[in-house]
Amino acid sequence: MSGVLIYTNKEAKRNRFSIEKFIQKLDVKLVDENYRGDADFVINRTNDYKIAEYYESRGIRVFNPSSLSKIANDKQKCYEFMKENGIEIMPINYKGVPAVKKKIDGHGGIDVYMLDKAEPFEDGYVYQKPCDTLGRDVRVWLIGGKIIASILRSSDTDFRSNFCLGGKASEYTLTDDDRALVYKIADLLDYDYIGIDFIFNNGRLVFNEIEDTVGARMIYSLTDIDIISLYCDYIKEELSL
Repeated sequence: MSGVLIYTNKEAKRNRFSIEKFIQKLDVKLVDENYRGDADFVINRTNDYKIAEYYESRGIRVFNPSSLSKIANDKQKCYEFMKENGIEIMPINYKGVPAVKKKIDGHGGIDVYMLDKAEPFEDGYVYQKPCDTLGRDVRVWLIGGKIIASILRSSDTDFRSNFCLGGKASEYTLTDDDRALVYKIADLLDYDYIGIDFIFNNGRLVFNEIEDTVGARMIYSLTDIDIISLYCDYIKEELSL
């Protein structure tokens, strides 16, 4: 079986290492987000659920499915979904100050602001109460229902702890309660390979975001886990290759 690996042109330039891993391990060719040709399976690394929907409508297996991409890339819908399913979040539609203002479809800490005075809600943004421990968060990587790794990100200079913004990273050991929370969230989702981000509030992990096209730089820089190869092995198992 031959598949396609879909990246935007911009992201393909940033992710050559991962792309080469995929190509080495699987029979895939790299295409951009405009490709609508034939494929036996699709690895969608664009955050665009409409691409997944298109191929799913043709009966083609897509990693990750469109249902995951929809919820992961709309923060407002994601927070509402988690709250409805009993997952603790920091309050949204928050009118107090300070407040965190996040672009609904933003990634990597871009278009995230700390407001020190109230403003009218702007379309396309989530307004959220800040946690009590700024500049620290935990990312957990999962493949096919299994936790693979967890890493603590921290910043001494910014309330955002993103690695790509200069935050520091170190391995993090999840407690039994942490793992139970991760799996409770994961069980609500239909996914293949994701990251789940948590912030700290009142001394415990609180859900923050789902990463659909989750990156792997921290994994490779801090551990000996070859997570892209593990993902490729999972894809082979799913396709019975």
